[in-house]
Amino acid sequence: MPEGDTVWQAARRLHDALAGEVLTRSDFRVPKYATVDLSGRTVLDTVSRGKHLLTRFEGGLTLHSHLRMEGAWKVYGHGERFRGGPAHQIRAVLATADRAAVGYRLPVLELLRSSEEERAVGHLGPDLLGPDWDPDLALANLLADPGRRLGEALLDQRNLAGIGNIYKSELCFLLGVTPWLPVGALPADRAAKLPALAKRLLEVNRDRVVRRTTGLRNQDLFVYGRAPRPCLRCGTSVRVADQGDGSQERPTYWCPSCQAGPAPAPGSPQRWRERYHRTPK
Repeated sequence: MPEGDTVWQAARRLHDALAGEVLTRSDFRVPKYATVDLSGRTVLDTVSRGKHLLTRFEGGLTLHSHLRMEGAWKVYGHGERFRGGPAHQIRAVLATADRAAVGYRLPVLELLRSSEEERAVGHLGPDLLGPDWDPDLALANLLADPGRRLGEALLDQRNLAGIGNIYKSELCFLLGVTPWLPVGALPADRAAKLPALAKRLLEVNRDRVVRRTTGLRNQDLFVYGRAPRPCLRCGTSVRVADQGDGSQERPTYWCPSCQAGPAPAPGSPQRWRERYHRTPK
């Protein structure tokens, strides 16, 4: 699932391409909206809310989309060939005289009254890249379930919106705790700095093409995707295991030396390594 900074970038691309322009064509390739025609309406703006995208049109309509794992919005010039995937993967086309925004593989696509946007995004916690960011509320939300594992709590968009699997692993590394540590066991000084650290990571990366959390020239990430290579700090092999509530498991990376706290059951890291990684020869 894309991180909040990726969705923020997508919102900016759509806004820059469409805002203030009149639609000359709209094409929704989902049965529910197959007959809807928004041509003639002016696009007001596109904003991100956590990992959700809201494109607003005059007349009080909003197109709500979510990328999940595979979705993407691509912007093309007038007459340019659509190259984001096969035609059967296109779910929406919003075209003006100069640009066309094409949504591919969008698992969530719905038209709402703009007055009803909260129905789609009202459940979200404070947005790390949004005007509603509230670090105190975000921390209170995380601490409300002290027995929950930190990695799972960070991915729960009801607590704070914008963290995905990459930032989950990187944040836990920077805090020096494993993603399996119960939230209530997080030392108070580290808990206090968690919201500001999360916000800083997303803010410094929202304008970057390549995401970076390390501050090092040739290394972008501390642990995510690095198993079984050496930890950049201590040299211990980075490990990877699945983490989730059973319905949705995510590969989760950590350094067993730099990060304190419980680890997953033995055998879990090996399963993930066999499925997703090859040990360098």
